[in-house]
Amino acid sequence: MEKVPMLAEGYEKLTTDLKALRAERPRIVDAIEEARAHGDLSENAEYHAAKERQGQVEAQIADLEDKVSRAQIIDPTTLSGDRIVFGATVTVLDEDDKPCKYQIVGQAESDAKNGRISYDSPLGRALIGKSVGEEVEVTVPSGDKFYLIEKVQFI
Repeated sequence: MEKVPMLAEGYEKLTTDLKALRAERPRIVDAIEEARAHGDLSENAEYHAAKERQGQVEAQIADLEDKVSRAQIIDPTTLSGDRIVFGATVTVLDEDDKPCKYQIVGQAESDAKNGRISYDSPLGRALIGKSVGEEVEVTVPSGDKFYLIEKVQFI
């Protein structure tokens, strides 16, 4: 079973989402029972909507339970070194010498707008294992991009 690396805050978010979905289960069952009471199920839109929502919630719960059970929580403050690894905060210079700062995180935690990229993203994969002074090339839908690694921090 492959471990899923994540930061502590990503793990907390997953467990919070899981609790919320589990709390929704009884409400869905009540909605199904209420819709059943209305009679003919073949033309009962409320029943079908409730059953569909139940299926979605159960699938989400199974997915989250899987991720939580395989979680490998990593604290970046305990890491050190000059190579980029999961949890590192990296400052790179783009082709216009504009600095960009990214933290390498798990898939569930990624938020590119806030500088958090997945280790599995094209840029994340290109950065892992590299060190300060190295240049990386990343192929993205808009073309190839080049970055120079300026700083690696574990914060």
